[in-house]
Amino acid sequence: MEQSDLIQLIVKCFESLKIPYFITGSIASMAYGEPRLTNDIDVIANITLNHATEIKKWFPEPDFYLSEDDIKDAIKHRRQFNIIHPSSGLKIDVIIKENTPFDASRFKRIVKLQPIKDITASFSSPEDIIIKKMDFYNQGGSEKHLRDIASILKISGDSLDLKYIGVWTDNLKLRDIWETVLKRLKHKP
Repeated sequence: MEQSDLIQLIVKCFESLKIPYFITGSIASMAYGEPRLTNDIDVIANITLNHATEIKKWFPEPDFYLSEDDIKDAIKHRRQFNIIHPSSGLKIDVIIKENTPFDASRFKRIVKLQPIKDITASFSSPEDIIIKKMDFYNQGGSEKHLRDIASILKISGDSLDLKYIGVWTDNLKLRDIWETVLKRLKHKP
């Protein structure tokens, strides 16, 4: 199984079950920036307990590892669960939508993209990817988040809503990181 096959499967699953979702993380960063290697597909989804059994049917054993109990536990505790394709080593991290103003904003700003021929999928906006990657970096994440931000700014910078990013960097107390990112970009040769 290729990563594109797995993206297609999760999109078809969520759309057939009418689950609001968007692709985020490295896959979305690459849609607006430069490519890099990743084995994970990160998806934010507004899943309810009623969806658990149906999601499990889309990813049957032995081709996939997915626990229905893990889905229900993730929903209950507002965290993530994984869908693993053992033979390829690929994984989908399904993160349950949080009841926060920022997640509400991200769902309002979904962008439809065509990552694969004949498949249109919901993606996080580039601004929301930047904000979330700053948040991950702030939580002790790696420099890869800052590289992804720089890549998005380099490729998609002219079309970004910098005012929106500024509002959320203030709301989420990320202003220092945002200022550092902008200074680094100005001083690059």
